[in-house]
Amino acid sequence: MKEMGYQVIASDYYEDSIGKKIADHSILASTFSYEETYEKSREFHIDGVMTTGTDQPVLVVSKLAEKMGLPCMISSETALNVTNKKYMKKLLDDNNIPLTDYRLIREDFSDDELEGLKFPLVVKPVDSQGQRGIFLLDSLEDIRKNFKDVIVHSREKEILVEEYYKNDEITVSGWVRDGQVNVLTITDRVIFDDRSKLGVCISHEFPSVHFNEYGEEIIDVTKRICDIFKIDNGPIYFQMFIGSEGLKVNELACRIGGAYEDEVIPYLTGVDILKMLIDYSLGNDIDYSSLESYDIFNNSKCSSTQLFFAVEGKIEEIVDEDIIRNMDYVLNLGFNFSEGFTIPKIVNATQRAGYVIITAESEEKLIENIDLVFDDLYMKNDKNENMIIRGKRGNRN
Repeated sequence: MKEMGYQVIASDYYEDSIGKKIADHSILASTFSYEETYEKSREFHIDGVMTTGTDQPVLVVSKLAEKMGLPCMISSETALNVTNKKYMKKLLDDNNIPLTDYRLIREDFSDDELEGLKFPLVVKPVDSQGQRGIFLLDSLEDIRKNFKDVIVHSREKEILVEEYYKNDEITVSGWVRDGQVNVLTITDRVIFDDRSKLGVCISHEFPSVHFNEYGEEIIDVTKRICDIFKIDNGPIYFQMFIGSEGLKVNELACRIGGAYEDEVIPYLTGVDILKMLIDYSLGNDIDYSSLESYDIFNNSKCSSTQLFFAVEGKIEEIVDEDIIRNMDYVLNLGFNFSEGFTIPKIVNATQRAGYVIITAESEEKLIENIDLVFDDLYMKNDKNENMIIRGKRGNRN
């Protein structure tokens, strides 16, 4: 935004977050708290408010925009429905959108409240993000034992319990303009094959291996959801499951995806979704020509966004980023840790070591390019061993 000539105010509850280091001004307020953010932002007479890549601040942004008379893509009611799974699941269920069977329970729940659900069951907070507090459990006793570890990540008194559906995850990214839904990408969201890291993503793959069979159904369901939830404008990021019982919807978000979709979507589609978000948030005119001319069914490009992790240990040396960035088929690269940092055990997405976006014009070439990148990509420990867990083209045999 600063490159576009705007002054930027960064707001979160960290004193020294990365955004605050490059912003013009900063506010110390939780992005989960509308009250804190409103009180501390009033003095700046802001012209627009936005968030990207995270779920829960979407509600705060919508409430701020309404309160301050700023451009608002979705109402605060819609924002609540897409940020709190209690309301999200009910709206989906009431409108016959396919999803897994679920219940909402409190800590003192009785056995019969979960009657009819088949173990194993997934438990999660209704209003959190980043795969925090999510467990795959095998018994009522396990749910009781883990209840506090789930609810600690929530502001609510209930948690979500839903049947586990063995599946491939896919994500839908798009833009809604005055109720018109434009699906930009459908990707495979590849996760760890490890129940202790349930839902933790390791790559996003375009196009999805399920696109030919399910593409039209995914787009139809996406349009129905936008109508049901009254999503009239702005970015969408939906997660769905594909398994033995077909397509089921998992979660919804009215934001740009957090897997660097703001970088990869312009490459794949020609649509600069981040600039559109900024312009809309400030009430600027938006050039929709690239959105109007794009057709996902005629997109032949390929990409793999590798969200790589590393084994535990202290980082002694990291490859020069320019060596990787200068590869013709690398769109961008970033590390989350620096030399001297000790990487902890992988528990959720916050331990991710970095990302690299790899591109190609064909499936075969992309697989080759991924191998070439990981041949040169490294974080080394004191034994001169590469700590990075090698990536590959996910969900392909």
